[in-house]
Amino acid sequence: MTQAAAASPWQPADLPKVAWGQGVYVYDTTGKQYIDGSGGPAVFSLGHGNAEVNEAIKAQIDRVAHGYRYTFTSDPLEQLTALVASRSGGGLNRMVFVSSGSEAVESCLKIALQYHAARGEMTRRRFISRQRSWHGNTLGALAISGFRQRREPFEGALVEASLLSPVNCYRPPAGVAPDAVAAYCADELEQEIRRLGPEQVAAFIFEPVVGAAGGAIPAPPGYAERVRAICDKYGVLMIADEVMCGAGRCGTWRALAHDGVEPDLMPVAKGLAGGYLPLGVAVYHERLAGPLYERHGGPLTGHTFTGHTAACAAGVAVQTIVERDGLIEKCARDGDYLFATLQETLGDRDYIGDIRGRGLFIGIELVADRARKEPFDPALQLFARVRDQAFENGLICYPSGGNVDGVRGDQIILSPPFTATRAELDEIVDKLAASLSQVLDRL
Repeated sequence: MTQAAAASPWQPADLPKVAWGQGVYVYDTTGKQYIDGSGGPAVFSLGHGNAEVNEAIKAQIDRVAHGYRYTFTSDPLEQLTALVASRSGGGLNRMVFVSSGSEAVESCLKIALQYHAARGEMTRRRFISRQRSWHGNTLGALAISGFRQRREPFEGALVEASLLSPVNCYRPPAGVAPDAVAAYCADELEQEIRRLGPEQVAAFIFEPVVGAAGGAIPAPPGYAERVRAICDKYGVLMIADEVMCGAGRCGTWRALAHDGVEPDLMPVAKGLAGGYLPLGVAVYHERLAGPLYERHGGPLTGHTFTGHTAACAAGVAVQTIVERDGLIEKCARDGDYLFATLQETLGDRDYIGDIRGRGLFIGIELVADRARKEPFDPALQLFARVRDQAFENGLICYPSGGNVDGVRGDQIILSPPFTATRAELDEIVDKLAASLSQVLDRL
């Protein structure tokens, strides 16, 4: 396969120009139709061209586009705060609205540091995260991300963080049985906290379902509960990064709710406003608010467009529709359907190593040797070939590489809009199956 690839190297395709979208379909300026099998990068929770959301945005812009946060509050800001607090539940009722997932993560990191500073614990500056994780493109978020390809150009300028083993039952740490992964990886966290000294550690951050860097890998049963107990034991804050997996995509509004655990901080974005306008939020627990307000007057994070009025109006419209139409419950049901359909259609193929995920957030790992779980030669750039072939066939999906060790590994994420019909889910699977056959047959 490597020789074939060398004889005919993969070249990225030129991007077409987008024209319009409706529902799960997007059209380019030539009129070609694409079914959005990944909701872009797991963003378009309501699909494209939702008239109700568009009208809400237009109505807000007709009144005022944005009331700067140090001058005004607004109805959309207050309404969305109440909506997010009610969906998050428990003590997760404080928040700062920003314009992206990276900013939401960065804000959670800053709030964690500020909380410890407000309590007089200025030594708690260190963050712990995991390899094969992705938390964002700002320097702080990048520093705690275990995504080699995206980190490499910035090494040397990133703050030091501890990156632990991935929590992946399909690819457990060496010598660890799949059913022991939760205990092993939780113990690894405790050992690292003790090695550094608890008084040095600000927070541990992880994705309840790992997205781009791993391929929709849910935490194994019991892992999050163990992590919560360890963080409490040592005074370390727990950050659940739900930028990609949250806002209903996994069949619960909080992805970590599935594990019965409440974090201290939680960045959310992508599906929050469904891609209609840029929006993210750094949610933090009520118990953190006291020290922040007593010492500093509030969280010292945010920017000019924090709480952007029209963006919050988009978020209110999207979240209102999600709740009214029972779309989170639909995500859970349709996730089971999509998983079963993928298993039936692709499960027997020799190059399918693993199909995993939760709700409408499903990953498919491709392998050269199924018995040994051996990945394909990274020189093949198989994930990119699949992405381009699927796109040529009218399917948008989300493949990425390096999910095994930072270099090797090819996986595909499917994360269609919550509104997709069963027939549309079938179309996504059929187009993916055909695209995989075309690419693998050529190799």
